[in-house]
Amino acid sequence: MQHGPVVRRRKLGAELRALRTSAGITSGEAARLVGWHQSKVSRIETGTSGAKPADVRLLLDAYGVEDRELRELLVVLAGSDDAGGRHHWWHAYRGVLPPTYWDFISLESQASAMRTLETTVVPGLLQTPEYARAVTRAAVDGLPEERLDTLVEVRLARQDVLRADPPLELNAVLDEAVLRREVGGPGVMARQLTRLVEAARLPHVRLQVLPFSAGAHIGVTGPFVIFSFPSTSDLDVVVLDHLTSSLHLERKEDLEAYTEAFNALLLHALSPEDSLDYIAATAAGA
Repeated sequence: MQHGPVVRRRKLGAELRALRTSAGITSGEAARLVGWHQSKVSRIETGTSGAKPADVRLLLDAYGVEDRELRELLVVLAGSDDAGGRHHWWHAYRGVLPPTYWDFISLESQASAMRTLETTVVPGLLQTPEYARAVTRAAVDGLPEERLDTLVEVRLARQDVLRADPPLELNAVLDEAVLRREVGGPGVMARQLTRLVEAARLPHVRLQVLPFSAGAHIGVTGPFVIFSFPSTSDLDVVVLDHLTSSLHLERKEDLEAYTEAFNALLLHALSPEDSLDYIAATAAGA
């Protein structure tokens, strides 16, 4: 288990090394092509040091990489701006968001698919403004109103990935407790459940409810997220959220374990159609 920035450096380095090898270029030749010392190329490829977006673009140009999606993804992994040198929207919140949240948002923004198990609250991408405010206020005691407004604003801005072209493919398993836990009062909860019904009808959103009747299950240890990316599965990562930080798992065996766990949860959960009916019925009775 490692913190996000370390994982991203390693993934970025491994991908750049693979692209260099595919291009039939040695590390020494790569260094000469971009005007660096060979040690800099080696440090980037091993993840020992980070790479600036401009560095990544130089290497990709040298290796003849033209795949736009791959180029943009690798530049985001470098952690600063996009392929055109423009800041991403979350950079407006520099100094406000903790580094782990910043890293999570950058991964989410470039992922092509997201699989998530939620055991306590509605996924952030599907939260209404009122629900997001209530959850954030409860999670961080004594939060100043201005800071609360900012965090809710960020939560809502993240939801643009579901309206992008193409949109993020969201596959979420919701423990029944998510539907039953009253957050923000009856009115807030009723509107949140209605929002879930609307989301479940979108072609790129798949919601499945894990009922209490399923008993103990592999997800009782806590929620998790699996991000998948376009162009290469080598960049897929599992994120485990904690109160003050996030941990990222990127080893092949970790990805396989969590993928198997998610697939097992799907077997115990209600079908998407039955889940939609269940959420709608819960909303009607809220």
